[in-house]
Amino acid sequence: MAKKSKDARVQIILECTEHKNSGMPGTSRYISTKNKKNTPERMELKKYNPILKKMTVHKEIK
Repeated sequence: MAKKSKDARVQIILECTEHKNSGMPGTSRYISTKNKKNTPERMELKKYNPILKKMTVHKEIK
């Protein structure tokens, strides 16, 4: 059964900010969900970047 179109939860993509600035090939991205009503601004989470092998800040894109 399909989800309701007026759902508060939306799917977001988190992309590493340090990896983007480093110039190394590849990307570190995670897919997650957030409640649009509780957090209308873009999310920022610390996640593991396997290419840089450390915890980095990942920001919501698009």
